[in-house]
Amino acid sequence: MSPVEPFGARLRRAMDERGPLCVGIDPHASLLAEWGLNDDVAGLERFSRTVVEALAGRVAALKPQSAFYERFGSRGLAVLEKSVEEARAAGALVVMDAKRGDIGSTMAAYAESFLREEAPLFSDALTVSPYLGYGSLRPAVDLARESGAGLFVLALTSNPEGAEVQHAVRPDGRSVAATVLAHLAEENAGQAPLGSFGAVVGATLGDLSSYDLDMGGPLLAPGIGAQGATPADLPRVFGPAVRNVVPSVSRGVLRHGPEVAALRDAAERFAEEIRTAVTGG
Repeated sequence: MSPVEPFGARLRRAMDERGPLCVGIDPHASLLAEWGLNDDVAGLERFSRTVVEALAGRVAALKPQSAFYERFGSRGLAVLEKSVEEARAAGALVVMDAKRGDIGSTMAAYAESFLREEAPLFSDALTVSPYLGYGSLRPAVDLARESGAGLFVLALTSNPEGAEVQHAVRPDGRSVAATVLAHLAEENAGQAPLGSFGAVVGATLGDLSSYDLDMGGPLLAPGIGAQGATPADLPRVFGPAVRNVVPSVSRGVLRHGPEVAALRDAAERFAEEIRTAVTGG
């Protein structure tokens, strides 16, 4: 049975109740080593279970990066499945950071993997790439809408290489990124209090006032913490759309592990700093 509320409504409530913070679960080898764990499936499982135990009931969303699980093959994916299940059971919204993008039946299969309710990796939202043309995402858009899930579409990413594609100007004078944002505004039209189709927009990009970021959906904003952006930067970067920003922090929180209490304290500090920056008080 589909969720009573679509993803956007559930995310809005989680942000209002818990603070607008998404914590990435990025178990790369160096972080496992910092925690005193081996770079193997046992270390992966211990890391993931600790993060879920510490934060799933306290932050708006958790964002596992699927690549760090896939590198261990089927055993790593089994850990990811369990982590998603436990995080959702504890009350967190799960954003699967898989950045899938393809065409036709292949895109439909990716959507089935993460957005079909019966799928082992069913998540509340999925990151996707529109750079085979926004229309290539239609199978994911349709299934997300049907299952009450959401999408975060890459729009203005913080990596320097992204600019050559995202800032390219189309014959109609609009940039590629602006076109993606306009498509998302159409998907979210009439949805309240928040649409389910969001964009990924880096918090490190500086003044984005030339873009219409207020497209009715959430803005997943990586870059807070280790990448150099701070919560205080959010109003300047996102302007009037700042209330819909979901800042994503990974190492800034995870480096405080493996102690559960330390992870919770770090997440609470970030959440409070973000809340203060967004609300102005």
